[in-house]
Amino acid sequence: MELLLKGGILYDPAAGWAGPAEILIRENKVEAVSGSPLTVDVPVVNLQGKVVLPGLIDMHVHLREPGEEGKETIASGCAAAVAGGFTSLACMANTSPPADNKTVISYIQERVRKTGLARVYPLGTISKGLQGQELSNMWELASEGVKGFSDDGRPVMDSGLMLKAMQYALSLGLPIISHCEDLTIAEDGVVHAGPAGYRLGLPAIRPAAEAAMVARDLLLQEEVGGKLHFAHISSKKSVALLKWAAKRDVPFTAEVTPHHLFLTEEAVEHFSTDAKMNPPLREEADQKALLEALQEGLIGVIATDHAPHTRQDKEKDFLAAPFGVVGLETALPLVITLLLSKGLISWEQLVEFFSIAPSRILNIPGGTLAPGSAADLVVIDLQEERRVEKDNFYSRGRNTPFQGWTLKGFPVLTMVDGDIKMLSGRVKGFSPDFADILDAAMEKGYI
Repeated sequence: MELLLKGGILYDPAAGWAGPAEILIRENKVEAVSGSPLTVDVPVVNLQGKVVLPGLIDMHVHLREPGEEGKETIASGCAAAVAGGFTSLACMANTSPPADNKTVISYIQERVRKTGLARVYPLGTISKGLQGQELSNMWELASEGVKGFSDDGRPVMDSGLMLKAMQYALSLGLPIISHCEDLTIAEDGVVHAGPAGYRLGLPAIRPAAEAAMVARDLLLQEEVGGKLHFAHISSKKSVALLKWAAKRDVPFTAEVTPHHLFLTEEAVEHFSTDAKMNPPLREEADQKALLEALQEGLIGVIATDHAPHTRQDKEKDFLAAPFGVVGLETALPLVITLLLSKGLISWEQLVEFFSIAPSRILNIPGGTLAPGSAADLVVIDLQEERRVEKDNFYSRGRNTPFQGWTLKGFPVLTMVDGDIKMLSGRVKGFSPDFADILDAAMEKGYI
């Protein structure tokens, strides 16, 4: 596609850009970015003051395929991604069968090619079968193109095995993504060990279950080096440990989810299984510590931990219902509404958390719209206000704790590899009127 986007406000800190820009796209790439009018003979779309960002990258997504297509497919997950402004995803390895061999990795890659919506980068398991007993063939997985290793959904309880995994990952130049949970402390807990959980009489997960594993992995990392990334940090205890490690120059990166930033344990007050996740929602003091860590750069990534489940599974009683919430279609407007619009973070920080840092950690394209880069971008209408309605999601999962929330600042155009995949809430290949909406926008010359 050849296209000139004009009238937009571009925030691209990696390229040193913050302000009005015209963006020329040719042959799937950004050919030029200019603060002055570009004179070119290509179709023009006026963005009328909307914000343009490099495409968002979610480095923590459960696409469920192969094996649990009733919860999500690669196609439906990618549709949810582009609807939410994400152009690239890293998919976790806890599929059925797990992504611990080249056959599963090849299957995922082929399904992504057929879907043709978002870029998807598979992660491989740390341990064979996610059993935590024997290392996966990490070299084979790396040769198939995985961008990191994780047993997410389960911790690697064996410290010796984790040490070996870190050493192998270091030799391969790939990150270990750690799900930090000491199962001997967490036991059969389902909520945070706090006032709300105690009132409900539910078995609890102490913050120490997470913090103990964060401490272990930091100590191992101090000896090994390489790339260690902490998934879904949720507690002030863990934040304190990250601060300790940063002072000792231990290399690590970490992420926080929107649900841990914007919800507390009170969300489970009425036994709402849509607020049941692992790690659990915690207290206001934890929430405050997470935000401060994000603002200070101690935590450098916002990731969704998008974990779809069927209605049937989530309608079970609280103890039996699975952990997990969906997040691809709500993450960006949540952060815009509750952080950016309140002056708690800047546009530059938002791009860092959602695009630059994930690109750097996973060593994948993205994070900038500098000339020559792939034309992966999102256009955001800051005046677009919507009520979160889970039945309107493209994801097959309806398990959102944000049902009914009114948010402002939604993506209205998502482009991947120079091709418009989402426009005005319609997704290519999923919305019957997508072509009509696109044709009308091109004819009018504005969105």
